[in-house]
Amino acid sequence: MNFKMLSKQLLFLVFFITIWQLVYSIGIFEAIVFPSPKNVAFALYNGFSSGDFLIALGASFKHLLLGITTALFIGTVIGLILGKSKVANETAGMYLIGMQSIPSIVWVPLAIMLFGFTESSVVFVVVLGGTFVMALQVRSAIQNISPQLVRAAKTMGVNGIELFYRVEIPAGMPHYITGIRLAWAFSWRALMAGELLSNGPGLGYSLRYAQDYARMDQVIAIIIVIGVIGATVDHGIFSKIERNVMKRWGLLKQ
Repeated sequence: MNFKMLSKQLLFLVFFITIWQLVYSIGIFEAIVFPSPKNVAFALYNGFSSGDFLIALGASFKHLLLGITTALFIGTVIGLILGKSKVANETAGMYLIGMQSIPSIVWVPLAIMLFGFTESSVVFVVVLGGTFVMALQVRSAIQNISPQLVRAAKTMGVNGIELFYRVEIPAGMPHYITGIRLAWAFSWRALMAGELLSNGPGLGYSLRYAQDYARMDQVIAIIIVIGVIGATVDHGIFSKIERNVMKRWGLLKQ
């Protein structure tokens, strides 16, 4: 990130906080539902200094790791089946977009009915949040492989499993990396939806707890933590990996 872009982002942040403080000072909303930036900053400090936010973060990342790992595996398998089988794609494939478009919060009642108010229900929601978008990307990766590339490989005697791991996997890698990035984003959102109705530790549970006790400073503090983590992981890790892969495959300018 260059200095000029960083300066613009910091200026925008200062402008946003100034407007926030101005709205608070004018008293458009009651202080109990619209805390000041100072109170939110104190809530952030107290949350991390007491260790409450760190415990919640640890629990959330545990749920996320279990869920997204499972989602990537299941999504990859489903995507490969739909991408390689015309019959499977014409039957089950037509429902994939519909399943992916279902908001994660919709799965929460089903998860509670199946697993109760447990960590398993949270992981279940995370898995469903990331599986279908991953499957869509893997299917696209298989279906968008250049026919000329496949024919060229077959001409040189590459067929079957060898064709799959020497040609199709490398050719579909940009789509696969994009799928991982999207699965992370959808799983992170699904995690918050699942934890909102859980009885265990996690950022979503902490958010609901703060809301129940009308601690809006803590609510906004937790929302900030959730947003910062989501943006940091996406732009700091997955976005860079995706751009590097795209450049290596000649899909972006160097």
